Amino acid sequence: MGPEAQIKQQSMDLINPSEEDEVIRRIAGGEKDLYSLIIRKYNQRFYRIALSIVNNESDIEDLMQTAYIRAYENLGKFRFDSSFATWITRILINECLMHLKKREQFANTKKEDFFPESYQKPIVQTPLMKVINSELKTILEFSIRKLPEKYRTVFIMRSLENMSISETMECLGITEANVKVRLNRAKVILRDKLKDYIKEDEPLQFYKPRCNRIVDSVMGKIIHAD
Repeated sequence: MGPEAQIKQQSMDLINPSEEDEVIRRIAGGEKDLYSLIIRKYNQRFYRIALSIVNNESDIEDLMQTAYIRAYENLGKFRFDSSFATWITRILINECLMHLKKREQFANTKKEDFFPESYQKPIVQTPLMKVINSELKTILEFSIRKLPEKYRTVFIMRSLENMSISETMECLGITEANVKVRLNRAKVILRDKLKDYIKEDEPLQFYKPRCNRIVDSVMGKIIHAD
């Protein structure tokens, strides 16, 4: 089996790190269909990080799609001596921050007002994790989403996405000390509420139907772009 067949037959959820650069070069060289592998690999990370910044389910998928399109359009600018994961995550973060800025300007309010203490929007009941009952999984997701944005984003990057300190620093433009302080602060805030609830499965999952929807939408725009 040749290299092309091996890449196309591999799991659609993962690209081996050793293969990612080759896949990116081939996409940049015109093999648009391979971009679906990139989308599937980063959908879970994109969902969690976008939600950590924007904290609004109704905006997440549009922001993810915009970031993927933006990354595709700028793929030729990617330098292979740096981390692609960090590069594409930074694009998503920029889109989310621009979205917040536009929303702030529209509402003529401060950014922190987007997360009022009285916020009680019900969490969409999805199978976030295998916990004792639906009430507990709602508590888990709600507790994470109630964290202040700067703590929530670092917590999701480090604890859920397992991003390194250096990746988190580069994506957010903060120091190592700030990453550690924010992560520790998030854990302190969550500890009392979550210590009895977290089981082996992770929260804030981006499940297959939504993953497929993002892939289909982005690929449709890319394939018909020319």
